[in-house]
Amino acid sequence: MLGFLLRLLPFWVREPLLIVVGAVLGVRIMYLGVRDQSGLAAGLGAVFLVFTALRVHTVVRALRARRNPPAPVGANGAAVDVAAQAQAQLRSQPQAQLRPQACTGPRPGQVAPVKEHNAWGQALAAVALVGGLVAVLWVAPRFMPSDVNAPQVATCPDASHENLPRAYQQAPRPVTGGELCQALNRPELARLLGTPGETANTASGTNNTAPLTDEKVAQPEAEVAFDTYTVNVSATYNHLSTGQYVKLMKFGDETDVRTLTVLGRPAVFSSDHTMKIEIDLGSGSSGGPVGQGPLARTLSVALDREDRGGYCDITVWSTSGALPNDQALVDIAEKVLPMIPERSAR
Repeated sequence: MLGFLLRLLPFWVREPLLIVVGAVLGVRIMYLGVRDQSGLAAGLGAVFLVFTALRVHTVVRALRARRNPPAPVGANGAAVDVAAQAQAQLRSQPQAQLRPQACTGPRPGQVAPVKEHNAWGQALAAVALVGGLVAVLWVAPRFMPSDVNAPQVATCPDASHENLPRAYQQAPRPVTGGELCQALNRPELARLLGTPGETANTASGTNNTAPLTDEKVAQPEAEVAFDTYTVNVSATYNHLSTGQYVKLMKFGDETDVRTLTVLGRPAVFSSDHTMKIEIDLGSGSSGGPVGQGPLARTLSVALDREDRGGYCDITVWSTSGALPNDQALVDIAEKVLPMIPERSAR
């Protein structure tokens, strides 16, 4: 199909077009072959350059033929000088007064001259056309959206058919990990963290239960990871109030403890180091011991205004150890907490 379309083009359009395309492809492929030390690529580039050289030779011959047209040939095969014949006829005719012609049209046998196309103009037009197409193809991806190059936004997994542990069967039912993930994985989450240009890489939600409770305490969890920060949200449905939780912090390793109120609920800030686990898959060993990871900042908020028990933890950390300001966690809590039903009185 492409060859058929090329044959339909005029000679002075088709040949410059083939020269430009062949030269660009040949130089590019030759460069890649030399850079990657590939003999096959270098040979293919040489084929394109030879093809281009043949097309250039054809165009040069056509230009020479246009500049020096061949002389007409007589019946005996000898070339005839048309201009010399015309001058000889004029000398042999008597100097008689010519009769006026009855008609002013062309004489029989005479052909009106045909205006020839400018070969160089056609060649330049073809080169300009190719250059314009190349420029459009080069600039278009910068101004048009590309689904291939666009980063894919992480979505929460569908856990609608997952069997919930028995701790989730109580009434009212605790929030699930999938629901927490939907509440956390918001379009404005990166902006709240202070990195508006980032896109979430992963988003997950799990229906866990609190350890050492014989699966009687629901503890759903969700996590959204960016290039800079990772955010984890969990809800623990036990009977521990935020006030009691603050007292327990005095016996733990939490630092920089600060109490506050979020959406009318008691809350507390704390900091602690994450765990760092190294797993060596190459030597067959289990890896090194559990070490201390980067510092994490946590905002714990009661599940209801009366602080009847249970709390929601919003934790942020990064591999570099950098942390956003505390207001970022408060802003995230104000977006996530309305999606978690308040705990009713027992």
